[in-house]
Amino acid sequence: MKAGVVHAREDIRYEEIEKPVPKAGEVLIKVKYTGICGSDVPRVNGDACHFFPNVLGHEFSGTIEQVGAGVTELKPGDRVAGVPLVPCMKCEDCQKGNYSLCRHYSFIGSRQYGSFAEYVVVPEKNAVKFEDSVSFEQGAFFEPATVALHGLKRLDYKGGKNVAILGGGTIGLLTMQWAKIFGAKQVVVFDIEPARLELGKRLGATAGINTKEEDFMEQAMALTDGKGFDYIYETAGNTITMKMAFKLAANKAQVCFIGTPTRELSFSVDEWECMNRKEFTLTGSWMSYSAPFPGDEWKLAAHYFKTGELKFDESFIFKKVSLSRIADAFEMYKTPGTVKGKILIDSEN
Repeated sequence: MKAGVVHAREDIRYEEIEKPVPKAGEVLIKVKYTGICGSDVPRVNGDACHFFPNVLGHEFSGTIEQVGAGVTELKPGDRVAGVPLVPCMKCEDCQKGNYSLCRHYSFIGSRQYGSFAEYVVVPEKNAVKFEDSVSFEQGAFFEPATVALHGLKRLDYKGGKNVAILGGGTIGLLTMQWAKIFGAKQVVVFDIEPARLELGKRLGATAGINTKEEDFMEQAMALTDGKGFDYIYETAGNTITMKMAFKLAANKAQVCFIGTPTRELSFSVDEWECMNRKEFTLTGSWMSYSAPFPGDEWKLAAHYFKTGELKFDESFIFKKVSLSRIADAFEMYKTPGTVKGKILIDSEN
């Protein structure tokens, strides 16, 4: 089969490799689309790849091509989304159902061969079936959709409250939609790009606030009668928005950092005192899994994409690139600001 194989830093090649065969309990997936994740970029353009040669890709959709012995829940022809985490299932964290915290895990598309290929083999539980009414493009967005929902669930989330989403990227706009689905009174998106704010409102946000505007904090507080927001989700991994969360938080608020920072982060005494005085709760979120594996996050993504309540907008996709041109796709990331949205690799073209 053909695959995009990483051989060294800035060296990903479209070439022939051996087609995998499913063992007992595994399925062979004919890959349709794979999204390039932000974590894939330093594995190709930097030094983050675990080994060479390697086949990356973990946000994917496709159809079941073949099943191994003992597989009962899937059959050839089923449309599926890939679940990349392969937890050990033996450690204390796994026994508690905290699969994201497993220290002995494998991961499809980084620690073992992934979906930047025509075919990929995964354990049966690592393929989530979706209906024909759900597109393969949506299937490739299951993983980011579940990351967003897992982040929402990291707080003691209840409907009828005011929610702030800091960052209007894909994860932010998916988190915004989950907040709406589960009954938010208001969901306000904060970003610096007018187009992302407009998209947020189109997808159901109560309002969009441009944080480049001098009075943005006054606008935000006016929406909450000066009280601040009950739930705040930071999705950009940006120092500015992480600190912004402290100011936007209401008394007794709950704050979750979903975004992963790329720079050192420190807080002033005044900022930390803000947390003390408001007594808000601050936590983080990692990946997208719960018990029974892979969790409600994945079941609910399949359900709400099917019902249309979890909306998918074509503008989520920046470009579709054929597998044969995968090197060109990663070249785009070398110029900051070029890629605005998700690049999908099409393994059938």
